Amino acid sequence: MAHVLRLKRERQQRVGRLLKHAFLIGFSAIMLYPLLWLLSSSVKPEDEIFSTLSLWPSQFMWGNYVKGWYALPQSFTVFTINSVIVTSLSVVGNLISCSFAAYAFARLTFTGRSFFFALMMMTLMIPYHVVLIPQYVQFLKLGWVDTYLPLVVPRFLASDAFFIFLMVQFFRQLPKELDEAAMIDGCSPFKIYWSIILPLSLPAMGTAAIFSLIWVWEDFLAPLIYLNDIKSYTVPLALRLFLDQEGQSAYGQMFAMSVLSLVPVVLFFVLFQKLIVRGIATSGMK
Repeated sequence: MAHVLRLKRERQQRVGRLLKHAFLIGFSAIMLYPLLWLLSSSVKPEDEIFSTLSLWPSQFMWGNYVKGWYALPQSFTVFTINSVIVTSLSVVGNLISCSFAAYAFARLTFTGRSFFFALMMMTLMIPYHVVLIPQYVQFLKLGWVDTYLPLVVPRFLASDAFFIFLMVQFFRQLPKELDEAAMIDGCSPFKIYWSIILPLSLPAMGTAAIFSLIWVWEDFLAPLIYLNDIKSYTVPLALRLFLDQEGQSAYGQMFAMSVLSLVPVVLFFVLFQKLIVRGIATSGMK
């Protein structure tokens, strides 16, 4: 009797696992379909992109990648270099400034710390469009419009409260005894930050770097507002140039360049995905 019950229970468990895996596979296919459609459309003839739902093209147009790279007034190499410059400076700025601010909120004691931290957290609820016009007027008066300064300089001023909060949560879980022992040895607050806190905070720093890279690399609105010269366009702005409102739009070439624009983000995420999991998991621990 016990043997029969055990077999019945094992059969139910196998059926449950099969159903669970079937659901996950089906859900994954639904989530991956847009990406697969993008990959398929990048090698389809123009007349097949929107006329059929099939992912398999009747003819592989690999020339879309070559034509798309040189189709615009500037080579896509220029746009890629521009995006690399803006993204690299933004990531470095976010890591430096946000880690400084997070260290002050998490490890130092000063008057009004709780108030300023709450004020900083309130900025997370302010939509970007609310401060868009005041920021543009300010940068226009400074003569920064049509340069990379409006896209980069705020990153060096700890303007992203999300990364500050993420690092604060991680810094707070590090033992205070480390700071006390370092102070006994004569370390200054900056020395403690540089030699102790940062080396122990690689998961949080890696998570902030990855999210910052993804958000800045894919940002379309800010470059659209502040950049006017096509030579300084980033990749998202360059992709918009393939859509001609008056003439014929090169969708195949645009999708081909879109696929290439995803490659750096995907590679960076695959290489450092462990840091993302560790950073998010440990930053949420009390």
